[in-house]
Amino acid sequence: MKKTLVLFAHPYFEYSTANVELIKVYEGVENLEFKDLYEEFPDFHIPTFRERKRIRDYERLIFHFPLIWFGLPPLLKLWIDEVFDMTWTAQVNHPLQNKDALIIVTVGGKEEKYKAGGLYGSTISELLASLTLSLKVNHIEVNEVIEIYDSDDLEKEQLLEFSKKIQQSLEIK
Repeated sequence: MKKTLVLFAHPYFEYSTANVELIKVYEGVENLEFKDLYEEFPDFHIPTFRERKRIRDYERLIFHFPLIWFGLPPLLKLWIDEVFDMTWTAQVNHPLQNKDALIIVTVGGKEEKYKAGGLYGSTISELLASLTLSLKVNHIEVNEVIEIYDSDDLEKEQLLEFSKKIQQSLEIK
């Protein structure tokens, strides 16, 4: 498996039965480092240069988070703002180039609410456009977006199915 960094960002993790179960998929996986941004940076102070140095070591980035008010959790947004350097996009061989990414987003609402004619009038893809564009301009290929709807009400069996899907996406056997 590619050397992978999981950037997990959940401001209310202790209340998330879905994510408590889903992150178990990362335990004991070789070549994978799991970072809980809210645990690592509780004061929202991100050591930018250390993070920029760390990110160079990985071939794959996983962004795992809940949708918060139709967008990214604040600390994940801040991490991207602080760590991604716009001057890199003009460089021939910059630290983010030739990496790939996987986005795993849990959504408390039902899927039908996130359609053009649904209650919110926007899809998850549209709501994640700033993240996917940030990755694109940095030459990071998004391999897959796993959208997990109704996450607050999923049964154990359903969570296990999503865990298997994540494992398959990571090529974890």
